[in-house]
Amino acid sequence: MFIVFKLLGSLALLMFGMKSMSDALQKMAGPQLRHVLGAMTTNRFTGMLTGTVVTASVQSSTATTVMTVSFVNAGLLTLAQAISVIMGANIGTTLTAWIMALGASFDISIVSYVGFFVGIILIYMKKHRYIGDFLFGLGLLLLGLTTLRITGNEMDLGHNPSVLAFFQSFDPNSFWTTLVFLLLGGVLTFCVQSSAAVMAITMLLCGSGAMPIYQGIALVLGENIGTTITSNLAALSANTQARRAALAHMFFNVFGVIWILLVFRWFIDGVVYVVDNMMGQAQASYQSKLTFTLAAFHTGFNVINAGILIWFIPQIEKFVCWVIKSKKADEEEDFRLHFITAGFMKTPELSVLEAQKEIQSFSERMQRMFGMVQELLNESSSLTGKKQDDQKFNTLYSRIEKYEGISDNMELEIAKYLEQVSDAHLSDDTKGKIRAMLREISELESIGDACFNMARTINRKYTQKQDHFTEKQYSHLHQMMGLTENALTQMNLLMGGRKETYDVNRTFNIENEINNFRNQLKAQNIIDINNHEYTYAEGTVYMDLVNECEKLGDYVVNVVEARKGTRQRES
Repeated sequence: MFIVFKLLGSLALLMFGMKSMSDALQKMAGPQLRHVLGAMTTNRFTGMLTGTVVTASVQSSTATTVMTVSFVNAGLLTLAQAISVIMGANIGTTLTAWIMALGASFDISIVSYVGFFVGIILIYMKKHRYIGDFLFGLGLLLLGLTTLRITGNEMDLGHNPSVLAFFQSFDPNSFWTTLVFLLLGGVLTFCVQSSAAVMAITMLLCGSGAMPIYQGIALVLGENIGTTITSNLAALSANTQARRAALAHMFFNVFGVIWILLVFRWFIDGVVYVVDNMMGQAQASYQSKLTFTLAAFHTGFNVINAGILIWFIPQIEKFVCWVIKSKKADEEEDFRLHFITAGFMKTPELSVLEAQKEIQSFSERMQRMFGMVQELLNESSSLTGKKQDDQKFNTLYSRIEKYEGISDNMELEIAKYLEQVSDAHLSDDTKGKIRAMLREISELESIGDACFNMARTINRKYTQKQDHFTEKQYSHLHQMMGLTENALTQMNLLMGGRKETYDVNRTFNIENEINNFRNQLKAQNIIDINNHEYTYAEGTVYMDLVNECEKLGDYVVNVVEARKGTRQRES
């Protein structure tokens, strides 16, 4: 039992080390992550190189793939870019196998202790704590591999009758045996959510002589398919493009497994021949050759597969688009978070990117809602009494009412998501972003309330069949709404772009125009009532709309200040 717990504990160290490295890498990249990825995926080859480098750094293709699917979901990467990154992730993950092969042949524990020592110093230095987290994760990974090797030697599986009998019960020359172990590899990888952990077990079994190399390689092939299930599960609650990226990952690996099965024996014999010639007969033990053969096969298979399919990325993109078709229904009319998902292995830095994209969508919806209010005002000017006019007005009012409910739900759901993210270990920069985003969604919901208040005022005037506004009142209302529309446009330019390039004075200037115009109309309204141009009651409804526009302008300023990280001003 002690040896079994050492085995499980070493696998846990391995997996936790990879997760720590992945988290630290994303924290180091910080707000530049999306821009770096965009710059590094300009074509299919740089995209594949990006996937290779990132996966080799975090030692987890699953983390890279889930990250990539999330970026597609948030609109930060195109589908074609994501496919090339995922191809690179399959190559980058093969470095793990080589580290394991070296760990089985040499004592790499000294490197892990150096990683712990340097890492803890950097963690306490604050300024470089994310580099320290990365090195500490690397130390845990290498320590896990070292413990796994020592535990494997203690178990002596190559001389265990029960283990040997189990593997000998399978016909080594049967194609069905290959399929059984391929399926077993896929199931194990899906269960532990880590192809590296299953690769470590495979190397342990093959290196000890308990499992034949052909069955071990079949397990490796199964791992390639099992790891795709994670990204597909992560994409279940995502948008169409993210589900397509996850399907492309599965297609890529399944295609590779199909063609390798056609040349299975010949390919493995070729790899064995190359390893034998490179390592020599006398210079390496049988155990080392088997582990290096597994690593060489894993690399050769993924490099060749990527080399074949990289030329067919446009065709793969068309295929997954054909399989997963876009929804024809207007999703804007139904409440649904488009970018926030509850996928696996999420990190706070990645979650913040998704939340930012969702808030941008929220902001755009509020501008569309205000556009409906302007349209409702235009419809209310027609008091013909015709049934079709009433129906058109009521339909438009119902849409605005529905959007008000959507704004309430979006605020609550995004806030709930950000609260979950804030429970994690966060960088100072991320904590500041979450505070700003909570303020943004609160102000955006207030914009929705202001729009609905205007719609209710217009609806009350329309249903009570009150007299039209005067031409001068309509002209002033359209002018005020035009200024407010301009403020919303500037807000969305900021929400959709880089805040460093946005001049906040644009918003402040528009707000001053709105305030001055409101004061002007307020004074003019009293004069017009005294001159009997309209009644006091009509003037009250008129000024209610003007004041709501002014309030909406204040909410816009608050959103802009929250996004820019400036102090909230008094309204």
